[in-house]
Amino acid sequence: MTYRFFAPGLSGKTILGPCAVLAALALAGCFEAPAPTQPVRPARPAYDQVAAIRAAGDREKSVIDVAPLRDPGVGAWQDAARADERAGRYADAAARLDQALKLNPESPDLLQDRAEIAVRLKDYATAEKLAHQSWSLGPKLGPLCARNWQTIVEMRLQAGDQAGAANARKGVQGCHKEGIPRY
Repeated sequence: MTYRFFAPGLSGKTILGPCAVLAALALAGCFEAPAPTQPVRPARPAYDQVAAIRAAGDREKSVIDVAPLRDPGVGAWQDAARADERAGRYADAAARLDQALKLNPESPDLLQDRAEIAVRLKDYATAEKLAHQSWSLGPKLGPLCARNWQTIVEMRLQAGDQAGAANARKGVQGCHKEGIPRY
C-alpha cells in the first residue's frame, strides 16, 4: 500500500506504509548470506587403513626379516594393547603402548604399533610422525619397513597428497630385498 502525503517539505513524495515496510523486512529475512567455505578434506577411505598397513607387512617376503627380541614387560603391554584394539578400545590401546614406549622408547615395532593405533584414533599427524620415527630406528628392510611406509602412504592419501603417497609407495617397494637364486 502506498500513501501520498501533502505536507510542507514532503509534497509529492511517495512514502511506504507500515505494511509495505514489514513485508519488505520479512522478505529480506528469507535470503541468507552464503555460508563461509570450509577447506575440503578428502573423504575417509572406504577401506580399513590399518588393515592395509598390516597387509603390506604380511605381503613383504623379503629375504631379510628382522624380528627384535621381546622384552617380557614390554610384551605384556603390547599384548594388552592388542586385546584393547580388538575390543575397539583404541584410547586404552594407545595408553598401554605409551606405557610400553616409556620402557623402550626406541623400539621400532612399538612405535609402529602406536602409529597404527593413532590411525584408529584419527590422529593422522601423530601416525605419520611415529611411522617415520619407527622407520628411522628400524631395519629399513622387510615387513616392519613395509608397514612404516604403507602408514605414510595412507596418511598422505588422507591428506589429499597424491605426490607424497606416490613417493611413499616407492618406500614400500624399497623394503624388499630379493634372495639369491639357488639352483
